Amino acid sequence: HVRRRVGSAMLSLFDKKTFKARRRGDAGAQRYDVNKLAAEILKSSLTTVDLREAVKVPDGYDVNDWLSVNVVDLFNQLNLIYGSMCEDCAEKTCPLMNAGPKYEYLWQDAETDRYKNPTKLSAPRYVEVLMDWVDRQLADESIFPTTSGKSFPDNFKNTVKMIVKRLFRVYAHIFYAHLDEVVACSAEAHLSTCFRHFVFFVQEFNLLPAKELEPLKDVIAKL
Repeated sequence: HVRRRVGSAMLSLFDKKTFKARRRGDAGAQRYDVNKLAAEILKSSLTTVDLREAVKVPDGYDVNDWLSVNVVDLFNQLNLIYGSMCEDCAEKTCPLMNAGPKYEYLWQDAETDRYKNPTKLSAPRYVEVLMDWVDRQLADESIFPTTSGKSFPDNFKNTVKMIVKRLFRVYAHIFYAHLDEVVACSAEAHLSTCFRHFVFFVQEFNLLPAKELEPLKDVIAKL
């Protein structure tokens, strides 16, 4: 198996905590070619700032394969950013998961007894259960197959939509509640690049309606 590669510059910046990336792909599978291609395109785009082109499906590649490897990248990027730069996100400082006073997010997971109904959580707890939930989806071979011969489920794009919807809420919280910490780390350029990658990917594949992006619409308009 192959682990998602994180650029050395980014790792040196976010070295406060140990980061375990979500693995993806099988080195013996055709799908691994997509992994390598996505990594090379993203690596190049980070220097050329041509992220709108980077998120497009290359000619001859399956769109679900492309969605799959990019969702893993988006998850790893955000996991790294939040875990490294939002150490002040705690029960006392962030008792609610929100994006400013207008937007509050409740957690619901119908597959669990504890969160069958929408539930108020502190921001750190919300992010914790959200990241665990995403990680379980990515680890589920029936949803995100990593070997050749296994097909994606019919509802795969809907699952991707739910994942990016929830990841966006973490970005929204970071921008509203923890931007000072990001600036203190001199990491705003990295946050901006990762968020641009996220937004351009979402827009390219029409993964989120405008109302979900509303909390950061002014930021997005400047991308």
